[in-house]
Amino acid sequence: MNDYTPTIDDLVFDEATTRVGRVVDRVGPYWQLKPPGGGREWDAHGPLRPATPAERLSCGVALANARSRGGRH
Repeated sequence: MNDYTPTIDDLVFDEATTRVGRVVDRVGPYWQLKPPGGGREWDAHGPLRPATPAERLSCGVALANARSRGGRH
């Protein structure tokens, strides 16, 4: 059982989609997440947990790489 309850702006790992996202809202039973670098929101249907330091670092590196190429991640 997962006792973690995220708050708005937390960086979390969505175990159902295996993606890291920033919590932007909660609608009914679903948490709405957005990719850390921006992009399309999704509804988290599976359990959430805090992003690990490695996952946070990976997001930061991906964002820096995208910026260096003149894009967004």
